[in-house]
Amino acid sequence: MFTISSTPLEELDLKADLQDSAAGALVTFEGWVRNHNEGRPIRQLEYQAYEALASKEGTRILNEVKTRFEVIAARCVHRVGTLNIGEMAVWIGVIAAHRADAFRACEHVIDQIKLRVPIWKKEFYEEGDSGWVGVPGVVAGQSPPTQAAT
Repeated sequence: MFTISSTPLEELDLKADLQDSAAGALVTFEGWVRNHNEGRPIRQLEYQAYEALASKEGTRILNEVKTRFEVIAARCVHRVGTLNIGEMAVWIGVIAAHRADAFRACEHVIDQIKLRVPIWKKEFYEEGDSGWVGVPGVVAGQSPPTQAAT
């Protein structure tokens, strides 16, 4: 299950859905808002998503890992909105019979989400300016091109 959330993520609530007696391993990943990027101090981030497409592509990624890595279940939740330093931006949980599959699947999920899922990150710097990260052709003050579709 892949979901977009505008409310803070709570690990215990997220992990509760990943219970299965066939599982021998649970691997989780938490992505947090850090206070710097490429040598610049950051005061907060903003995430925006094209939610319909993000949910569809995120679900496709989770389904792929179930067969590719012999995963029993996988879940991912990604935040949108304004996040402060230290807040959780993304949570991934994977259960599998064996730890190696769970570890590889969890890493694959975050790598693919960053490549394929239409979620955009805007950094707000200590100096007062801001800018979208990894969105070609978008400069500070503009929204990502498909933002109107959310």
